[in-house]
Amino acid sequence: MNFMLRFIKCKILICSLLILSFIVKAPISIANTEDDEEVIFYQNILQEIESENNILASNENEKPTINSRRYIIYDRNSKTSIYGKDENKQTAMASTTKIMTATVVLENCKDLNEMVTISSKAAGTGGSTLGINSNDKISVIDLLYGLMLRSGNDTAVALAEYIGGSVEGFAKLMNNKAKEIGLKNTNFVTPHGLDDPNHYTTAYELAYFTDYALKNEKFAEIVKTQYKTISINGIPREIKNTNELLLSNVEGVYGVKTGFTNNAGRCLVTSVKRNNMDLIIVVLGADTRKDRAKDSIKLINYAYKKYRLENIEDCVNKEFENWKQINENRIYINKGRCGIELEIGEIETKKIITDKELNLEINALNYLEAPVEKGFKVGSILVKNGEELLEEIDIIVSKTVEKRNILDYFYIFSKLLIS
Repeated sequence: MNFMLRFIKCKILICSLLILSFIVKAPISIANTEDDEEVIFYQNILQEIESENNILASNENEKPTINSRRYIIYDRNSKTSIYGKDENKQTAMASTTKIMTATVVLENCKDLNEMVTISSKAAGTGGSTLGINSNDKISVIDLLYGLMLRSGNDTAVALAEYIGGSVEGFAKLMNNKAKEIGLKNTNFVTPHGLDDPNHYTTAYELAYFTDYALKNEKFAEIVKTQYKTISINGIPREIKNTNELLLSNVEGVYGVKTGFTNNAGRCLVTSVKRNNMDLIIVVLGADTRKDRAKDSIKLINYAYKKYRLENIEDCVNKEFENWKQINENRIYINKGRCGIELEIGEIETKKIITDKELNLEINALNYLEAPVEKGFKVGSILVKNGEELLEEIDIIVSKTVEKRNILDYFYIFSKLLIS
């Protein structure tokens, strides 16, 4: 009887240990499985794109096949679109809205360590969330990380209420900022981007205000973060970024934001820098998460394969100096007391991303009547991007050339007699 009792107790102990072992290991096992699936997800995308790149390599004029309904490759140096589709068409933007939300918060909060008490409205917001509850206490900076890494709609409302007094009050701040930086086809209704017919932007303007946002060092620091430990009610919690390109370490990627609603589809705004080319890639209206990642990477690879950065300022200054050494002394100033000295006016387009040949044409007068005032235009430099006239830069007189007087002629005559 005692033997049987000991046997039963032993079996219970072994079973308990097995159950405990399963409970302890299960979360770790699940986490590892999720991480493995993420790695496989990215590897498959990269392999598919590599295969497409090999096909594109055989024909340099071949354009990538893009699933997303609207997209743009935006150059941060020239503030222009270099490639896109329907980039000026108004559209829903989903959680890419939070780029403006974070910008407005950063520009209106003096102390990012200020504590925020979460309202029931913020805690009850649907969609993607950080998972904060009513009366939770969390700092502004941790709310910003929850906003941009986890795409928390609850954090968006909490920040809106704290900075703007209400969602409606914060929307006014967002629209004021949009107007201030020159957006004409963008309107904000909410801080999170859940579908609303009056909440819209364009791919171009989304890229434009992302460029503006990235000039803020704290914003740039937040959106490039892959993992972050935040604190809710004093309890630490690690969160992971939802940006698949950032997590997959695609070369040069340093942000920015994912998005999804039924109306907007899958969206992704990506900032990437390679070889001094600093670009923003926006894809809107992709069908799946995989499609938005593939489309973004294909556009990145296409941009860096097809286009190059030209420093127009350096090219113009070098070409002008070479021209000036030969031609400055050939410009005759009738009755002038001295020779002419030239300089160029301001170069408005400093740099450009292009796939065409850059051409410079220099034209100038070769005869002038004295006096010639400082700033007088004697010629121009035409900067052409292929056949397109990009800019006309004035060649001007840098020092006034005065007209000879009677004493000047007497001096010249005296020298001729002596010689």
